[in-house]
Amino acid sequence: MTDLILQPAHAQLRALDSREISSRELLDLHLDRIDASTINAVVTRDDDAARHAAHTADERRARGQKTGALDGLPLTIKDSFETVGLRTTSGAEELQHHVPDRDADAVARLRHQGVVIMGKTNTPTYCQDLHTDNALFGATLNPHDPARTVGGSSGGPAAAVAAHLTPADLGSDLAGSLRLPAHYCGVYGLRPTHGLVPARGHVPRPPVWLTSADMVTPGPLARHPRDLDLLLSALTTPAPAESTPWRVNLPTASQNVERLRIAIWAEDPNCPVDQETAQALSTVEEALTAAGTLVRHAPGPVRFADSTCLFEQLLHATATATTDDKTAAAELAAARQLHDDDSSPRATFLRHRTQTHRSWLRANEERARLRSAWQRFFTEHDILVTPAAPTAAILAGSRVLAVDGQERNFFDQTGWANLTSHIGLPSLVVPVTTTAQGLPLGIQIIGPPYADRVLLTVADELEPVLRAAD
Repeated sequence: MTDLILQPAHAQLRALDSREISSRELLDLHLDRIDASTINAVVTRDDDAARHAAHTADERRARGQKTGALDGLPLTIKDSFETVGLRTTSGAEELQHHVPDRDADAVARLRHQGVVIMGKTNTPTYCQDLHTDNALFGATLNPHDPARTVGGSSGGPAAAVAAHLTPADLGSDLAGSLRLPAHYCGVYGLRPTHGLVPARGHVPRPPVWLTSADMVTPGPLARHPRDLDLLLSALTTPAPAESTPWRVNLPTASQNVERLRIAIWAEDPNCPVDQETAQALSTVEEALTAAGTLVRHAPGPVRFADSTCLFEQLLHATATATTDDKTAAAELAAARQLHDDDSSPRATFLRHRTQTHRSWLRANEERARLRSAWQRFFTEHDILVTPAAPTAAILAGSRVLAVDGQERNFFDQTGWANLTSHIGLPSLVVPVTTTAQGLPLGIQIIGPPYADRVLLTVADELEPVLRAAD
């Protein structure tokens, strides 16, 4: 039975359905593994509440009254999502005693499908770093090499999944926050089409706020693409309290992967990748070609630098929503003192933080134009493959990104991910291989709006092909 927790979520669910194991037994196996772990991924627990939920799931199953597709499955949740009765801090000391009386909408949907929440996973303070470390809980260690970062901000979730502390986790992605940790920890991570999964109840927007950042997207992490499909179904099924009349029916792939038109955007001078990452892309291309797939190298549908600049402008704008009046006034005063020819990072940051509503509206118009460019691209291609990041996981705590010995901007780590962050396209990180040092390397697969299940089908079909090619 102990080996079962090393299996993916869909295998664990199958064991629950066949009565091979009870939810309570499966939960206890995971809790024992969390107890023995040294990576500091799970930072808050309520074992009594989790055991009660598991026992209730077992009783439902005994009566033949399963409540949902995930009934009895123990999962962890990123500590940025509010969980009723279970501490939610978003890694912030000032929230260390915050126990919500309402679930985030995404959490409520998972509970409605029978998930047993066994704990909360670590995140940087208010999800605002590419390392997962905070003064409240400390750093989360990479299961593949404790000297390496797990990324951020969904570093706790990715590490917990990779270390088999949980079969899956609910993370969030605004600026590559889910996909970078998935890449660094060697797990699958899906940023769904924006809007499919509600973000209400996600902190850093303060507790009780009803709105969230206009780019943040909750999404699942797991060890197999079929698990992501199961969680996607749960996360797109409204809970009863939402009183929602509609239901989502996402399309699946209409043909096998070898018949898809796949484009590869393997490199760009604005965000170069190292040799091992380039080789991982070549491995994927060779595997697809060997399977009979039509693969084309194609320039991206947008100019990398232009897309990045627009993303940064929109990112800094949405981050100002909760800025206190004193700080906002100081930033505005500083921005007014800038010289017109000052193009430094600080000047750009201040201008974006204090931009007028008119400037934001024009940026939003440019975002719509970029969406149109992506849509035109996907009339000629079914999916696009890109690097997930320029390198494998960098050193923990480092503020330096080096690509084959050349220092790059630290935030280039999410450069490829952020091509789609402000556009809202479904984007999936798929683990492919490892470096010479044994660190995971992945790729990113991007599709048109609502092609989430198409991406998961491609990943599922790629999994044995890549395993054979490795």
